[in-house]
Amino acid sequence: MKLPTTNIRHLTSLLLFLLISCNQLDEQTKKEIKKQAKKAGKEIIGAINNSAANEDFIYYTVDSKKEEIKLFWKDTHDSIIGSLGYLKKVCAQQNQQLLFACNGGMYMEDQSPLGWFVHKGNPITSLNTRKGKGNFYLHPNGVFIITKNKKAIITTTAHANQYANEAFYATQSGPMLIHEGNINSLFEKESMNLNIRNGVGIDSNGNVLFSMSAQPINFYHFAKFYKDHGCKEALYLDGFVSRFYAPSQNFIQTDGGFGVMIGVVGK
Repeated sequence: MKLPTTNIRHLTSLLLFLLISCNQLDEQTKKEIKKQAKKAGKEIIGAINNSAANEDFIYYTVDSKKEEIKLFWKDTHDSIIGSLGYLKKVCAQQNQQLLFACNGGMYMEDQSPLGWFVHKGNPITSLNTRKGKGNFYLHPNGVFIITKNKKAIITTTAHANQYANEAFYATQSGPMLIHEGNINSLFEKESMNLNIRNGVGIDSNGNVLFSMSAQPINFYHFAKFYKDHGCKEALYLDGFVSRFYAPSQNFIQTDGGFGVMIGVVGK
């Protein structure tokens, strides 16, 4: 059930009030909760107000053999592109039309890739096999690759090196949502870890399926979306920061403060 915008504002405000009223929270924690609650509220309201959010997911399917999928990070002046809006301008400057775009994996505070990033055949950063906390480090971690022959591949980080010489574009993220046709065993069906999420999968026809949840969702049900669409492999890209530029789906977001981004371009 979709709640009216005013009700969501009231619920968000109530949750925030209850959280920051707790005396156990220090001032810095209160500020961070307030910031995240405000951001989450805007995203939920924005999704409900958008006509494309009549479904639980916004998605875009690409035949990588016929359409050009590119990964972006910096412009020709070596400045980080960052937002989907600026990415559209960068493409226009190169006489290309941006048909679709989304954030393309997790990044560090300086917006540099957290994991492996290959751009036009050149490895920019190495595979990240470290242990750590957070979604990126949940097992198995994975990589989305576009080969020099325009084949789309999603594989676990453990097997990514075998594609090192073939990769024209690559971005690392985690966790894998689907691996070998199975939902990640770490995901719990009844988990209350709800968030806006986006990801990428390869369907049974070899097409690339990008999606973003229109409402906060847990990992299990997000992964199930890909399983239901016949994906044997699917990779989580990011959470509440996620954005989608899909004018053909009547869903256009142009903000963001990203590292790597994925785009589909045409003339």
